[in-house]
Amino acid sequence: MNILLIDPPFYRFFNYYNRYFPLGLSYLSSALKKAGHQVAVYDADCNKESRGMDYTRLPEKYHIYLKELKNPENPIIKEISRTLARYQPDIVGVTVMTPKAASAFTIASMAKKYNKDCSVVFGGPHATLKADEILKNTRDVDCVVRGEGEVALVELANTVQRKNNDFRVIRGLSYRQDDKIVHNSAGDFIDDLDCLPFPDRETFLGQDTYTSEDMGLLMGSRGCPYSCSYCATQIWTRKVRYRSLANILEEIQYVHRRFGARQFTFKDDSFTVNRKRVLEFCNRVIDMDIKINWDCNTRVDLVDSELLKAMKRAGCNSIKVGIESGSERILRLMDKGITLERTQHAARLFREAGIHWTAYFMMGIPTETKEDVRKTLDLLYTIRPSFASIGVYEPFPGTKLFDVGVERGLVNREMSYEDFFTRIPSDYYLKDINRRVDTMACEDFITLENEVKEAFHNYNKGIIRIFERARSRSNVYLHNPGIFFNDIEKFFGWIR
Repeated sequence: MNILLIDPPFYRFFNYYNRYFPLGLSYLSSALKKAGHQVAVYDADCNKESRGMDYTRLPEKYHIYLKELKNPENPIIKEISRTLARYQPDIVGVTVMTPKAASAFTIASMAKKYNKDCSVVFGGPHATLKADEILKNTRDVDCVVRGEGEVALVELANTVQRKNNDFRVIRGLSYRQDDKIVHNSAGDFIDDLDCLPFPDRETFLGQDTYTSEDMGLLMGSRGCPYSCSYCATQIWTRKVRYRSLANILEEIQYVHRRFGARQFTFKDDSFTVNRKRVLEFCNRVIDMDIKINWDCNTRVDLVDSELLKAMKRAGCNSIKVGIESGSERILRLMDKGITLERTQHAARLFREAGIHWTAYFMMGIPTETKEDVRKTLDLLYTIRPSFASIGVYEPFPGTKLFDVGVERGLVNREMSYEDFFTRIPSDYYLKDINRRVDTMACEDFITLENEVKEAFHNYNKGIIRIFERARSRSNVYLHNPGIFFNDIEKFFGWIR
């Protein structure tokens, strides 16, 4: 089968920078190629020439996204059309995150106009959580793969190739049969992650637009043991499944040889869950014959001085941490499982270890008051991260806070097809777009939001924080000066 896997455009519509490659699609591509299918991966959101980087201000651009999706003369829409015509796929697979839903629906419609017999398959987080809604909303989508897709998508491609269209035995698949929507039983998660081939970095369309750093995206584990109420990762279960360290190091060495990568990024939900494993990883990286840098995500209660120093020696130059709120009450509502005292302790440890760290915050949680938001701003200046980002909470399906929003009359359980094209993504699933929180008037919330985002923007422009980031990436710049000049260009575009 000739299969085209697509990451829908989103950031690209408002000229924002979108680093890396679609890791999930690249894993699917490797599995499909191993099964004998022809595959191309089309990152339609790839925009390496962009200067936009201030993601706290991203929702201000969302209206452009909805407008340009409907514009047949938009160059991105034209590019998608040309790509479909060029590759003539038998199957189009689209990965869907909730903010990109309208873009994914647009691609499905274009694929069917190109060839009504082309099978359109959705997968990814939003598709897993809203398979029934998707299939009810449009007939342009034939199937939805729920959960991990490496097994189900290969079985689906084999079934379509045999032309028997008997999907009943494919676990994790939802589809339409005689106007009835069928949800097969859930598939098993893959326990032996070493059995998967490395992500396919070879067949991206426009591969020359990616830097060596873009190609250094890695996943060392799947799953998260925590149950934060704003996060939908619980759909992948709370069990953490690990690749062997030998398997990870082999991929690092391959990507270094093939693409010259020296900066790697781990997308694991919480990289330091298994402390002993991380220490062993650090020792083995130090023993490698190449000097690399890497960054990861973790939690403030999963770090200590010894661990951070070992990570620093092994090349860790950046850590991303979800802080979320400066209000103990809101943290409890989020089921975050951390305290402000632990957050402040971790901040000291990051500074002592000399590791650049990014703190992520959130506002607009159901029941959150102005006082709660002020506490978040106060915490920013107390812990002084190397970089800080804040976003307004968006009610994503499959989360506990989504259900809280429904209970408090703030959120609808489902959306119509038209809703995705008439509402900006930050308003998806809201019952009333002028009532995001239930503790203050809409005008008051907007004023507060603008004030807080401006404070974060000004904080990040501080010369000390700019220097910290540049210093943390010095080894990357030394071996690839092009990345340095790209960073400089994007920085000046961001501070405007």
